[in-house]
Amino acid sequence: MMMMELRHLDAALLVLILGHLSSALEVPLDLPQPPTITHQSPKEYIMDPRENIIIHCDAKGKPHPSFSWTRNGTHFDVEQDPSVMMRPHSGTLVVDLSRARPENFEGVFQCTARNKYGSAVSNNIVVRQSKSPLWSKEKFKPIVVQEGVSLVLPCRPPAGLPPPIIFWMDNNFQKLPQSKRVSQSLNGDLYFSNVRREDSRNDYICYARFTHTQTIQQKQPITVKVLNLDAINDTMADYYNDTELLNEAPVDERKPTFLIPSGHSSAKMVLRGHVLEMECIAEGLPTPEVSWTKVSGDLPGRRASFLHFNKTLRIVNVSESDAGDYRCTARNQLGSAQHTISVTVKAAPYWISGPPKNLVLAPGESGVLTCRASGTPKPSIMWSRNGGPIENSPKDISRKVEDDTIIFTDVQADSSAVYQCNISNPYGYLLSNAFVNVLSEPPRVLTPANKLYQVIENRPALMDCSSFGSPIPKITWFKDSRASTLDGDPYILHDNGTLEIQVAQPQHKGKYTCVATNMLGIYENHVYLETKEPTRIIKQPDDKVVQRGRSVLFECRVKHDKDLLPSVIWLKDDEELPDDERFIVEFDSLSITDVSERDAGTYKCIVNTTLDHDLATAELTVVGRPDPPTDLELTDQKKRSVQLTWIPGEEHNSPIEEFVIQYEDSLHRRGHWHDLARVPGTKTTAHLKLSPHVYYTFRVLARNAVGLSEPSSPSRMYKTDPAAPDQNPKDVRGSGTEHNNLVITWQPLSGLQSNGPGLHYKVSWRPKRPGSDWTTVTVANNSRFTVSGTPTFSPYEIKVQAVNDHGDGPEPAVALGYSGEDLPVSAPTNVRATVVNSTLAELHWDPVPLHLIRGHVQGYKVYYWRRHNLHKHNPDHMEKRILTFSGNHSHGMLPGLHPFSHYSFNVRVFNKKGDGPRSTTQQFKTPEGEPGPPVSLSVTDPSLDSLTLAWSPPHEHNGHITGYDLKYQPVNNSNELGPEEELALAANETSVTLKNLKYSPRYRFYLNARTSAGAGPAFSLEHAVKLEEAVTSRQVDIATQGWFIGLMCAIALLILVLLIICFIQRNKGGKYPVKEKEDAHTDPEFQPMKDDDCTFVEYSDNEDHKPLKGSRTPSNGTVKRDDSDDSLVDYGEGGDGQFNEDGSFIGQYSGKSSSRDNAEGQESSGAPSPINAMNSLNSFV
Repeated sequence: MMMMELRHLDAALLVLILGHLSSALEVPLDLPQPPTITHQSPKEYIMDPRENIIIHCDAKGKPHPSFSWTRNGTHFDVEQDPSVMMRPHSGTLVVDLSRARPENFEGVFQCTARNKYGSAVSNNIVVRQSKSPLWSKEKFKPIVVQEGVSLVLPCRPPAGLPPPIIFWMDNNFQKLPQSKRVSQSLNGDLYFSNVRREDSRNDYICYARFTHTQTIQQKQPITVKVLNLDAINDTMADYYNDTELLNEAPVDERKPTFLIPSGHSSAKMVLRGHVLEMECIAEGLPTPEVSWTKVSGDLPGRRASFLHFNKTLRIVNVSESDAGDYRCTARNQLGSAQHTISVTVKAAPYWISGPPKNLVLAPGESGVLTCRASGTPKPSIMWSRNGGPIENSPKDISRKVEDDTIIFTDVQADSSAVYQCNISNPYGYLLSNAFVNVLSEPPRVLTPANKLYQVIENRPALMDCSSFGSPIPKITWFKDSRASTLDGDPYILHDNGTLEIQVAQPQHKGKYTCVATNMLGIYENHVYLETKEPTRIIKQPDDKVVQRGRSVLFECRVKHDKDLLPSVIWLKDDEELPDDERFIVEFDSLSITDVSERDAGTYKCIVNTTLDHDLATAELTVVGRPDPPTDLELTDQKKRSVQLTWIPGEEHNSPIEEFVIQYEDSLHRRGHWHDLARVPGTKTTAHLKLSPHVYYTFRVLARNAVGLSEPSSPSRMYKTDPAAPDQNPKDVRGSGTEHNNLVITWQPLSGLQSNGPGLHYKVSWRPKRPGSDWTTVTVANNSRFTVSGTPTFSPYEIKVQAVNDHGDGPEPAVALGYSGEDLPVSAPTNVRATVVNSTLAELHWDPVPLHLIRGHVQGYKVYYWRRHNLHKHNPDHMEKRILTFSGNHSHGMLPGLHPFSHYSFNVRVFNKKGDGPRSTTQQFKTPEGEPGPPVSLSVTDPSLDSLTLAWSPPHEHNGHITGYDLKYQPVNNSNELGPEEELALAANETSVTLKNLKYSPRYRFYLNARTSAGAGPAFSLEHAVKLEEAVTSRQVDIATQGWFIGLMCAIALLILVLLIICFIQRNKGGKYPVKEKEDAHTDPEFQPMKDDDCTFVEYSDNEDHKPLKGSRTPSNGTVKRDDSDDSLVDYGEGGDGQFNEDGSFIGQYSGKSSSRDNAEGQESSGAPSPINAMNSLNSFV
């Protein structure tokens, strides 16, 4: 649909371009020129007596023309009639009807405009007075017709000018409903294909609206009475004594015949360009359907439409191709009828290439006036000059007339004139003026200077260079620098001087110059071209299907040039949106709330800018539940069936899927409606099966995809006669509530099933044994009967028969029942058990004889309990459990047992009354089984290379524990599992220490117990090794070792000896020849020690008492190391002293590292070097 709209847009653009390029030559009004008619009234002028007559005639020319009129071919002297005036500077006549009679001005008027260069004339304007005559006041007798016959109500309005519009209404000014059965013909008569009782009314009124005078005339009401044959005999005989009608046979169904047109064929003539309307109205019962075909071809697609329920075929803008035979066919179930209409097409004259165009010639030039037209029959051509026959005009050697053409050669100044071309045939005429103007004028460009043209990219660009000159100027175009003329691709220069760029691109923008040149001079003009991005709808609205009452949103998103401001307009069915607050228009969307059916239609989003536009359409379909069916009728009435017909209601755009037929039984359950039948949505009738003795009222509901309609109005009541029951009660049963009775029950019949009054039941029973007699009782208003004194659990044959006042129901079926049950009196025997495995045993027993059960066997119950566990760690269990086996079994499986346990059990039979006595109690033992998982598992004493696992034994030993299986494996930071290790542990162990472990951040452990039956499920544990715990554990272990203590003492003693030796050497006195180095090292605290003799280098006398760096001198003069100097790192190489895994010291004893001086304050609070060495494990982690 969107593409179709765009094609229409492109076509409109093409027409605009062609019109632009072929516009007629315009002579500037400041130059001499003959008159040209610019405005005139239509050929047919119908005046309204209440208003003044205005007959238009305007013209232009230089000098300005004068005007005169003729009436009916003779001169009309305007100045002689005081009621007539001519407007200043115009030829328009104004007649004041308040001072004159309208009929005095009926006639044919023609206007002439003249100046010294010629005369132009208008069309012949036929002036007539509008008429709206009154209807005659005749009264009509009531029309009485038999139901089913056809009927025509005549309208016959009075003739008016123009003809009136006809419509039928009632006394309340409501239009009468029309359908395929009842419709209005083109002449206004009302046709009934067949009449129904509901057509009876006394206000069939035909109205005629006269559009020109805005008046409505009313015909006298017509009364129609539709009666069936019985009513006609009862009523007409008394009032009308119409014996002919009374004796008429009932109206039967019949095949169609045409009411109009009559016969098998007819003919019709239509003019080209007019509207062709053909109608076929048929009568018949059932109502016929009408269809149309063209015998000699296809119907003209878009120009053809069907009106009045397909009875009228309408073709607009008729062309010669529409001539031919058209056939209408009326059809119902009983047959068909056909009528052929032969259509001929005539044509009033029409232009082939348009009316002749004005000629502007320079002296000595040549030219041609062409007046080419066609019509059917072929029209004649007559030329005039300045309003008079050309034959009577002065002879002109430069002029030559050849049929529809006048050729001018070597014209001179006195050749200027206005020529009239009149083409006519019996169906009309064409009159056109064209002047020949002989001028000598230099060129001028009429297009405004510096005009800006803005065009959309990829669209045609047209830049005008409208010029005038005589001779006609030659037009050339230049762009920007005028390097060359623009006369090749992509430029097209048209004859009228317009420059076209078929596909404008951004590079085409700029300044353009057009130059007009003739022999008398040259003239140039500048224009400018800009290109803009096209406006486009990038998100088009989608078609929507919405239920009534809901909301809908249409989106319309736009992309446009930044310099163009778009405006968005929404239309519904090509008209403005309703003035309704439910319609909410945003810039890029339209939303409608609370949608109703009147909102359905085509919605169009139009985006406009000053240069272009775009549009998109979407269909809104509003669906809803169907309207209820109407006109329920009961036919084919029988004792047990009836046929129901109805007319479907409006579907509301969702096809009806099915009809639901319901009934109400006014006799038995008034006010309750029940579903009776369902039929497909394509059917409008149903054959209903009925029950006797029911007062039926029917209604119909329609269902579509949206939902169920409201119920139709109820049909009339239909009563069926009573009859004997068709069926007996169902679900007849016999059972006892006590051990000595039999209760007989049944499902009673409903009121609908009773088929008549006095419903009761015959209840019969007898013992099920040969030779037993039936016992029968009558039961009413109940659905059970109790037989007392019966033996316990004995079989009985029973039956229940329905009976009413009109007879017995069918012979009932015999059912089997049993008297009441009692507890079983015997227990199962030969009870035994077979152990299958540690958790399953199979039990067997001999069933109890049926007569000792004294009831229906419901099954056997096994009572069992676990006496004790064979393992000493578990307590005894005495809880009893019950396992039920439904039905008459002799064995069963006992699952879910505990291994290594001692069980006892007994068996009992049970019926509906209860359990029988128990059997003897038996025992069995279950063998060992796999143990349960350990109760707990934990990690203690973790270190870098060892840890201890502790656990608790399983809660369920299920036998004798023979040992434990331990599996473990490391897990790194990437969750990758290392190699799995496995240990077998003794049964009496509850912990184990794992040594020589390789360090891992996590370990995963699996521990399970074993019995002789196998390994049980494992207890799994994942433990993360915390580095601090591991290191602390290592520190404690080293510090408590004897060898470590001895080593530390030896090192301390050695340090003390070295210090003593160093001080002895120093106290010997003397100076050191290190003067040169003293100059280089003036820092008194820079006192390194020699490696060989531990003497200080570069020592000065004035510093004898200065303490060593990192030490302090107490008041007693002794030298004591600071606590922080005990760190063994200070005596290693670079502070990297470490311990092996066995605690031995790694490193070499030497002087302090020079790096210590720079970090002394920090190291003074550091940990001892063994600890620091352990901390270096962080790099491993």
